[in-house]
Amino acid sequence: MLQRIVKPVLVVVFLLISHCTFATEGMWLPQLLSGLNEKEMKGMGMKITAADIYSINKGSLKDAIVSFGGFCTAEVISEQGLLLTNHHCGYGSIQKHSTLQNNFLEAGFWAKSLNEELVNPDLFATFIVRIDDITKAALRDVKPGMSESERQSAIDKRLNEIKETTKKESWQEILIKPFFEGNQYFLFVTETYRDVRLVGAPPSSIGKFGSDTDNWVWPRHTGDFSLFRIYAGKDGKPAPYSKDNVPLKPKYALTISMKGVKKDDFTMVLGFPGRTTEYLPSEAVKQTVEVLDAAKVEMRDAALKIMDGYMRKDPQIKIQYAAKFANTANYWKKWMGEMQGVKTTDGIGKKLRYEASYKELLNANPALKEQYAGVLDSLNSYYRQIQPYAQTRDYYSELVKHVELFDVSDKTIAFLNSVNDKGANQYAQLKEKFLTEMKSFYQNYNAGVDRDICVELLGIYNKGVPAAFRGGSYAQIWRENNNDSRAVTNILFTSSLASYDQLSKLLEQPYANVYAQLKEDPAIKFSMALRNTYVDQVSKPLSTLQAKVNSLQRTYMQAQMDVFAGKKRFYPDANFTLRVTYGKVDGYSPRDAVNYDYYTYLDGVMEKYIPGDYEFDVPAKLIELYKKKDYGRYGVNGKMPVCFIASNHTTGGNSGSPALNAYGELVGLNFDRTWEGTMSDINYDPSICRNIMVDIRYVLFIVDKYAGCTRLIDEMKLKG
Repeated sequence: MLQRIVKPVLVVVFLLISHCTFATEGMWLPQLLSGLNEKEMKGMGMKITAADIYSINKGSLKDAIVSFGGFCTAEVISEQGLLLTNHHCGYGSIQKHSTLQNNFLEAGFWAKSLNEELVNPDLFATFIVRIDDITKAALRDVKPGMSESERQSAIDKRLNEIKETTKKESWQEILIKPFFEGNQYFLFVTETYRDVRLVGAPPSSIGKFGSDTDNWVWPRHTGDFSLFRIYAGKDGKPAPYSKDNVPLKPKYALTISMKGVKKDDFTMVLGFPGRTTEYLPSEAVKQTVEVLDAAKVEMRDAALKIMDGYMRKDPQIKIQYAAKFANTANYWKKWMGEMQGVKTTDGIGKKLRYEASYKELLNANPALKEQYAGVLDSLNSYYRQIQPYAQTRDYYSELVKHVELFDVSDKTIAFLNSVNDKGANQYAQLKEKFLTEMKSFYQNYNAGVDRDICVELLGIYNKGVPAAFRGGSYAQIWRENNNDSRAVTNILFTSSLASYDQLSKLLEQPYANVYAQLKEDPAIKFSMALRNTYVDQVSKPLSTLQAKVNSLQRTYMQAQMDVFAGKKRFYPDANFTLRVTYGKVDGYSPRDAVNYDYYTYLDGVMEKYIPGDYEFDVPAKLIELYKKKDYGRYGVNGKMPVCFIASNHTTGGNSGSPALNAYGELVGLNFDRTWEGTMSDINYDPSICRNIMVDIRYVLFIVDKYAGCTRLIDEMKLKG
């Protein structure tokens, strides 16, 4: 009997110790900080209040943070709507404004006046006005025993009613998101500005210094920043682009601290993290790092080698594929780090021990045991069943993502369906719209690159995907070509879709002729065969299994919160909504005899300098400033700080997030994580999980001393 009493106590002690150790873990909703986090944050050194971070009655930190384009974060740093974000977040916009004659990627860009700031038609910035908990109303009609579709239908009906009845201004929008696997719902009132202009960007030799070699790696020496500006109508409200628009006067602009940081300083990051899955069962974590990550890395490794070979030989292709290469390489390297990080920190073992503690507490509580008995075991079992389907899904998604001819085929099929739906008499109008869209695509497309990628990726796909998932007309095409990926590819690239000129010439014919020819186009036929086979043999059964997994995952999520009630705080997984994460400045030791400091300096840039190398070249002016130690007010004791690290829990989407000190002042710009800690999306571990930030003084030094763009410095509020 004594043994039965002692065991749960040990579990509780373990959990309490674990909670103290993992204090910097979490992506917290800002409106809940006062109840969940404020005391701990102040204990770690924070000098402001939760109301200073989130308030709907006064300007607060949340009013300076925007979702940048829906894929990054940016922050307002002046009373004239000046935005700071990462260079890699602004990369696509910088690329679109670049030509061989005027290459802003290579030379940088600095607008000398408001009139020179460049328009970006598809770019937007979204502020959060307020956040409301609508869980009770959203789940009002959910009943026990409902199927997944019935449950979601009941929720959707309620959400539509909530959207219609929520008070907001005419220019504001409503966003509703599920949290904790759909056990809670929160409503966001937002304001989106769609006139966002490029103001300044350093050359890639600064903003992308270290490029792919240093990506996800510490020590880092990258000045990963760019500057944009939000414009509004003359009434200060969101408005489409107009030359009459004026710089936004924000509710709140960040103050910039010139004091830097030191070891153990409190830091806080606000932003829009994309996706994490921290509450998966052990089988899901094992599957992710041992099967799914491996498949995606294999596909991207092949695509990257081909792109890199072409980019090194041809300057035009380098411009065309710069953003594609960066986007592909980013998660390729992240997944490799994730696999290694989970192994290094025994992430699967930690999950198994956590599940053992969960089961012990569950079995000790008769009411909870009756409610949740078998849920975890069933969930793990379904993850084992889903594995071959999930692996094929990842092979398929990587194939169609990186062979661009398949993307063109899908767009063309959609175009034909649109003409068929609206009538052939609309062909001329729909054709012009389609060709306009495709012309933009083909400007950054090279059929030779795509052909070689297709050969390699089709070969990997056919070897990696089980034969049972490669049937139908897809299998027939392979048999007709001796199961040779090069033979299949050679036929595919006889397609009229392989160039803009061929496609536009084909579309000059009457629609009946166009339709007949495209129906027989080799790329379209193969793309349809590939997709139809995938849908029938993988997607449909996967969807059925996934619905069961989703239902059990939601139940398991609630079970964890009930079983560990009072012993563990839970933060919701990231889902592109505004979050706050906090930690401390500190180095780390990823492996035996390796200890990393928390700061890097311009000295390190010069140590890595390789003249003419696309990753490690350094601009002549920066070398000159370094030699003269001409750092202005931004240097410290004859050195120029560049980057630092801390234990803030971040992920994709946090790129461009502000790093704030204990007073809520801007001290850095978040842009990456350390490679050893990229597994923080599924397994945060404070021993090696670090986020990487550009020191704000390096940003200011580049803007001022390197670019001479003092007009921007004059806009900002600098302190200290």
